[in-house]
Amino acid sequence: MALPYLFEFWAHAHQLPPEGDWRAWVILGGRGAGKTRAGSEWVRSMVEGARPLSKGKCKRLALVGETFDQVREVMIYGDSGIMACSPPDRRPKWVASRRCLVWPNGAEAMAFSAHDAEGLRGPQFDGAWVDELAKWKKARETWDMLQFCLRLGDHPQVCVTTTPRNVGVLKELLELSSTVVTRAATEANAANLAKTFLDEVRARYGGSKLGLQELDGVLLDEIEGALWTREVFDAARAGKLPEFTRIVVAVDPPAGEGKTSDECGIVVAGVVQDGPPQDWRAYVLEDATVQGLSPLGWAQATVDAAKRWEADRVVAEVNQGGAMVTELLRQVDPMVSVKSVHATRGKSARAEPIAALYEQGRVRHCRGLEDLETQMCLMTHAGFEGANSPDRVDAAVWALTELMLQPAGWQLPQVRTLG
Repeated sequence: MALPYLFEFWAHAHQLPPEGDWRAWVILGGRGAGKTRAGSEWVRSMVEGARPLSKGKCKRLALVGETFDQVREVMIYGDSGIMACSPPDRRPKWVASRRCLVWPNGAEAMAFSAHDAEGLRGPQFDGAWVDELAKWKKARETWDMLQFCLRLGDHPQVCVTTTPRNVGVLKELLELSSTVVTRAATEANAANLAKTFLDEVRARYGGSKLGLQELDGVLLDEIEGALWTREVFDAARAGKLPEFTRIVVAVDPPAGEGKTSDECGIVVAGVVQDGPPQDWRAYVLEDATVQGLSPLGWAQATVDAAKRWEADRVVAEVNQGGAMVTELLRQVDPMVSVKSVHATRGKSARAEPIAALYEQGRVRHCRGLEDLETQMCLMTHAGFEGANSPDRVDAAVWALTELMLQPAGWQLPQVRTLG
């Protein structure tokens, strides 16, 4: 009866905590590689304090997922969650009113959503399990707040289970000397997966960028032919902000009237126009992109960003919404200055001259633009390599075009055909 719950007997090598005096254990794996089971079993070992590789008993842990629902349905009640992995005599109780698991020995684990980083102000823990860090919308803010909470016990530790994505907070975590990493492809857990699933996804995605990330657990860094690289952004970090000549907010609305599933790209940028155009310097100040809002919602977010930065103008792409975009913005604020722009060239063609400005060292980035930078690294000469629309990149390109290219009279060379 005890054998199913002796994880050391059944576990794969990548599912067992490494030895050593580490602070963060990051499990990078493909879909279905057994990351959730490893996280659940690690929590058990920390609470029960009876595993060979555990550091004694933990009394208070944090369970952090992208949303409360994912914490409850995946980390706690999922097929590989804490409840399923716990033997009946040591199974915790879920106290919904407190969003808390309580073990028979008195240990507790509180559930937190990565959408609410401020919720981690106040509590303190001696351990934490973080799931799918790489896909959190507010990854940096939530991760930073969690670090201040890990202050109980002799050696607070955190287990991170995630499919890798090229996001700044994950890359920085992996580079720390106090972090240990285990990796596994989806096939590592083939015995517990449907063969038809493996055959299908390997046939469809094997060898592709998406397959390397989602099946092999490979952290993709730079994309071949990308217009921007991480080195460019590292060299473009802004220090003290100057007094700007102009500030604009650019908005790239979701495709389709009333559509709320896509992101609405909202980017704020400023320019210092001292001297001739070749001496101008632009700064990307904020990525205020929103998702899941109604048209009136993203219009309000755009106007709020303009007020926050005292922007001179809102630049709005109107390919999809036409006059509706301008009308929505002025419905929120009748006095807002709006310039409508219409895309007549492809996204890559519009982005290339902006990428050239970065290469010349004429654009700087403020902090907090990780999601925008990740999307920019997926824009190539041939098109966008990401799964979704590059709304953040589009907004940034429109803002920098308005500040740097249009006032300088820049335009693409034109070709006229003579009949």
